[in-house]
Amino acid sequence: MDDEAVRLAGLTRHYGPVRAVDGIDLSIARGSTVALLGPNGAGKTTTISILLGLAPADAGTVSLLGGTPAEAVRAGLVGAMLQGAGFVPGATVTDLVELARALYPHPLDADRILRLAGLTGLATRRVDRLSGGEAQRARFAFALAGQPDLLVLDEPTAALDVEGREAFWTAIRRYADDGHTVLFSTHHLHEADEYADRVVVLAAGRVVADGTPAQVRALAGARTVTFDLADGAVDGLEQLPAVRSVRVRGDRVVLITEDADATVLALAAGRGFRGLEVAAPGLEAAFRALTSTGTEH
Repeated sequence: MDDEAVRLAGLTRHYGPVRAVDGIDLSIARGSTVALLGPNGAGKTTTISILLGLAPADAGTVSLLGGTPAEAVRAGLVGAMLQGAGFVPGATVTDLVELARALYPHPLDADRILRLAGLTGLATRRVDRLSGGEAQRARFAFALAGQPDLLVLDEPTAALDVEGREAFWTAIRRYADDGHTVLFSTHHLHEADEYADRVVVLAAGRVVADGTPAQVRALAGARTVTFDLADGAVDGLEQLPAVRSVRVRGDRVVLITEDADATVLALAAGRGFRGLEVAAPGLEAAFRALTSTGTEH
């Protein structure tokens, strides 16, 4: 379809007995910003690798901007920022940017690339002497260089400090506002909540939730019950009625429950506690309810 930037149909990938991607069907509209979420091992990186043509699928099809991944990449329509991507030894930041620009038919101006990536003051610095956060910004510059219609970012703010993350997302917003499509994976759930038009949650290689951040929070169908335990013991909390998961944050216990009333009544009948709070879940709580079970310390 002309209005689709990405279409995945029946995508499957095995690693031995492990099914890393398990029949994913996904369509992403042009001009949208989509966050791909999931716990470690959910299939995010494998899905992105297949989408970009870097790994084969065992079954299923991929279409990017109306063609195959190879066709879209050759046409300069796709830019990618991947975890741990290496650099040319001894190259400067400017060298890296000019190399990236040479790969695309209609690249951005070099000064604009450096400005968007926050690298203007580091243009002459060798890339092998950049800090971790600076190296992430250099990878971002490489991905941006060709002014791609589709920008794919795998954990893009890893190693960035708070100021760096804010600058990065400001640049992404400007890029997306120009009508470009952005697909990013992240472990920082507040980034998905704040910057994505749409959130797709993976678990065990499958899509378990798909919608706006508000819709995904609602899909969890759960509430959080938070309190301090009088005796500090957490054993058995996962057995309380309707509890999906248990987390301990310092002195506070956080329960994700499908029925807050039933959980609180059972809690009051058997334990002492202080500072009880019941609330609708944020995206983080909804994510945990959709993708995990059990007790986590």
